[in-house]
Amino acid sequence: MKVMYPGSFDPITIGHLDLIERCSAKFEEVIVAIMINGSKSGTFTLEERLEMVQESIQHMPNVKVEVGEGLTIEFAQKLECDVLVRGIRAVMDYEYELQQATANRILCPHIETLFLVANPKYSYISSSVAKEIAKYGGAMDGFVTKNVARRLEEKYRK
Repeated sequence: MKVMYPGSFDPITIGHLDLIERCSAKFEEVIVAIMINGSKSGTFTLEERLEMVQESIQHMPNVKVEVGEGLTIEFAQKLECDVLVRGIRAVMDYEYELQQATANRILCPHIETLFLVANPKYSYISSSVAKEIAKYGGAMDGFVTKNVARRLEEKYRK
């Protein structure tokens, strides 16, 4: 079974990696889809995000990275995915993701959406929180990998 885990990954966090590792253990093929969102201006370029994700997943041979644009569900269909995986940290995430999953079901009924609840020890982590910590020079241990922390430090030193 092929699953896709989409996101902007700006940057990828320990929480994202936990979900990817859990998917890697359960599914034959996992695609981490870095989605280009025209309405979001990212902190990192697409190339930087791609490098960070690739560095972070290299220990998982059944995981690969793709870059997508447009509707996530159409990209999943193009890649012949069976399941779209979404992480849920809190009730707010669930409400948003339920709306998205319902729309996706209408657009592409043969692709299931699977919600994975965040591990409680990572449920407070988001890319926004990691960037805020980096912006003020805080310690990023437990939020992002060392490689991502280094890139955040470089980004905010400028």
